[in-house]
Amino acid sequence: MIDRSQFYPTLRSVGLVCVGLESTKIMDVSENAADPLGGEVTVDDFLGGAVRLIQPQKGYRVSMDTVMLAASVPAQSGETVLEGGIGTGGAAICLARRINGVTVMGIDSQDDMLAIARRNTVFNGLDDRITCDKGCVTDLSGPQSQYDHVMLNPPYLPAGKALRPPSKSKGLAHMEKGATLKDWMRFAVHKVKNKGTITVIIRADRMDEVIAHLFRRVGDMLVMPLWPREGVPAKRVIIQGTKGMQGPACILPGLVLHGEVDRYTPEAKKILWDGAALDLKAFACKR
Repeated sequence: MIDRSQFYPTLRSVGLVCVGLESTKIMDVSENAADPLGGEVTVDDFLGGAVRLIQPQKGYRVSMDTVMLAASVPAQSGETVLEGGIGTGGAAICLARRINGVTVMGIDSQDDMLAIARRNTVFNGLDDRITCDKGCVTDLSGPQSQYDHVMLNPPYLPAGKALRPPSKSKGLAHMEKGATLKDWMRFAVHKVKNKGTITVIIRADRMDEVIAHLFRRVGDMLVMPLWPREGVPAKRVIIQGTKGMQGPACILPGLVLHGEVDRYTPEAKKILWDGAALDLKAFACKR
């Protein structure tokens, strides 16, 4: 359980001011026209308010996928995590909030997303443990096998499979451009230490591609379906494997997200609201 009482930073600390006490809509008061937060943005609560994210009102915005990805990384205090495509910093911040002492390094190719991510780390008081740098998953230069864990939320669709959203940030998050799913998996394998984990959240209809690209280099793979409702096909899966291991893959029972009456099931709410971990190995032990 996360103690939320200490996690309510003031909006003025990052150059923002509320428009109405009960509204989460805020305006950037910076006079710099090049500021990526120029125009209307919102402040949105995650993990029951333990994490608060400044986000553009239009364009890329953090979703449930982000929280589920962060919850499933089996990091421990003192370990390092690399996130490819950090976006506005949602997953990195949720992970660092859940695990005190973990260090997260995030890269992104978009300057505007990096600027927002950096502001969000300061806003949440985690800039001492989260670093945001410019980079691309196609660049394999630099140290190899450096991180204890790698987490990824790659674009949903291959290039050309649908209409690209007009917003640049949202378009790059939803559809590949310049980097294929194979590139994302190669990046993860290159950067994670031997016996370190790779955790990916992806559309269910692309899980075969992820498994194929990790085959022979990553083993003990766990596939966790996220069921929208009981009896409904999964739209997302979380895939986690360990570099250098040769164990077989396992499809887990999965997690039902929404109830018939309640918005979220009790199990999902523990993760989304209370900041509980989504321990995939614990699910595997239930078999």
